[in-house]
Amino acid sequence: MDHNAGSTEQRNLRAVTDPALADLPLDELLEVLAARICEMLGTQHCSVVLASGPSYGSGGVELAEVGRQCIETGAVVTDAAGAAVPLATRGIVHGAIAVQARHLADDDLDALHLAANRATVAIEHTLALDAERLARRRIEDLQSVTDAALAHLDLDELLDELLVRIRSILGADTAAILLLDEETDELVARAARGLEEEVEAGVRVPVGLGFAGRVAAERRAIILPDVDHADVMNPILREKGIKTLLGVPLLIEGTPIGVLHVGTLTPREFTETDVGILQLVADRAALAIEHARAFDAERRARRRLEDVQSVTDTALAHLELEDLLQELLLRIRTILKADTAAILLLDTDTNELVARAAKGIEEEVEAGVRIPVGGGFAGRVAAERAPVILPDVNHSVVLNPILLDKGIKTLLGVPLLLRGDVIGVLHVGTLRHYEFDEEAVHLLQLVAERVAVAIERARLHEEMLQLDYLQRNFVAIASHELRTPAASVYGALTTLRARELPAETREQLSEVAWQEADRLRRLIEQLLDLSRLDSGRVRIDATEIDLAELLEGLAGEYADVAVEHGHRTLARVDGLIVERIVSNLLANARAYGKPPITITLDGSATGVRFVVEDAGPGVPLDLVPRLFDRFIRGGEGHGSGLGLAIARAYARAHGGDVRYARAKRGARFEVLLSDR
Repeated sequence: MDHNAGSTEQRNLRAVTDPALADLPLDELLEVLAARICEMLGTQHCSVVLASGPSYGSGGVELAEVGRQCIETGAVVTDAAGAAVPLATRGIVHGAIAVQARHLADDDLDALHLAANRATVAIEHTLALDAERLARRRIEDLQSVTDAALAHLDLDELLDELLVRIRSILGADTAAILLLDEETDELVARAARGLEEEVEAGVRVPVGLGFAGRVAAERRAIILPDVDHADVMNPILREKGIKTLLGVPLLIEGTPIGVLHVGTLTPREFTETDVGILQLVADRAALAIEHARAFDAERRARRRLEDVQSVTDTALAHLELEDLLQELLLRIRTILKADTAAILLLDTDTNELVARAAKGIEEEVEAGVRIPVGGGFAGRVAAERAPVILPDVNHSVVLNPILLDKGIKTLLGVPLLLRGDVIGVLHVGTLRHYEFDEEAVHLLQLVAERVAVAIERARLHEEMLQLDYLQRNFVAIASHELRTPAASVYGALTTLRARELPAETREQLSEVAWQEADRLRRLIEQLLDLSRLDSGRVRIDATEIDLAELLEGLAGEYADVAVEHGHRTLARVDGLIVERIVSNLLANARAYGKPPITITLDGSATGVRFVVEDAGPGVPLDLVPRLFDRFIRGGEGHGSGLGLAIARAYARAHGGDVRYARAKRGARFEVLLSDR
């Protein structure tokens, strides 16, 4: 070989070992190597054949076959088609270089060996570079999943973004996430890409059954190479034409929280690498889901506190009951995204719930709806003292027809409790079928607690205002009432003292002074009675007494009063209180009614009952609503206007009441007392 030939050979070897080749992808590298080896050896065809099967360069099937023989033997092969040398390093045959030549000189064969050695190094370098690129890309893919988890704290957004990236990483056609419902031990389709119908249909798969159920139960990756002939519970998978599925569990500290699966619309052989990548992705996804759930829970808790605080703020801002209820209902309806909201308060006299305020169902208040405790929807809530949900109002027992007329589909009601006692009911409704969850129930209960306290506070405020008004009014009227008899007494005594008068005149003035002084005494006693009753200083001292005997003794002072009674006349009551009640009722009958006056005593299953009635004209209709108010008198009467108010107050202090009932003639007052 001459000097120029040596220089050419060196140039050709440098061309084979050109560092620039290392940056080429493997396929392109092998094509370039084949061309340069042809040029180096001055042959027309050269093939680089890999042990994995593919061949690069030129030369056709025969030349490629020479290369495969070389790979099988691991030694140089020569025949009529050409010659081949192995591409080997550290005892591993990666492939062969085959050139078309009838005969290779020793120098050419040495050059081919040298080229093969250089090519092997280049191929190994490129394979290592490809592996590094693949590893880097895998890290970047996993990092993209982690980034998605950090960037989206809202669970729905997070799942959707994760599926986009997972499908891209594995080159899949579909991707879906099913999360575990611990209460039912079912996997629920929560998010999907290319398989959205699974979520829309609310697919639920029992753990242990079907494809996803097996993945969760066995806590390992499962591949279905042929979906058409596999056990799958979800028909949508077949309807979408999915051929191959790969699923892995979503695990948190070894406990499954769901399943992640990908699928292809053409048959595909998922490799161990694919399984490893998807499991790594699933591990990151599980952590991201857990993080998002915790964030959602914290955000919901914070929002719940803000909602409850808004109700509390309303309770503090509004002291008037009507304004308070209206504002509370506006906020409650907004908090629970309801169409209607209503508050019914308990009427303890009738044991009925009375519609007091409403939003979206104002007709309930306008119609004065009253629901007995224990009856219908609101009545159940009050009776059971617990939340009640009516998922379908049209197929439930409701006493209030307005609920049906308004088209309400779903109702949630909770009791208003104050120190363990029911004071009313709060309910919300929707015009569409809606599933109130435990969180909604708990939130409404928290709101109800604040509402109950706010109602009591507003009531106390109104009672204080009313008491203040009554006190001012009482002082003004009492002063006026006391002034009249006091002035009469003073005038009569002044006249008697200042002038010499005939005996008859003196006797008349003395009688006037005595009558007015007696009137003044009785009025002062009544005012003292009211003062004790208003302050709650009346003590009940119940003993067993004969009511007939007591009533006959009181009636004996008047010739026109009779007592009627049955056999049972013994009762455990406070005799002084009975005396005060009867005395005031008799005084009222004598002042405004006509004789005969009758006291009728009869037994009662719940206590003592007696009736005081007269034969007078009765109570004018316009006066009935104010009959038990203080200082209210009929047109012809001469009393103080306090007797009936005192009688009722004493009866209520004794656990009973005094009620007016219209009779065929005269006025009829029914007295009920608890038998202690």
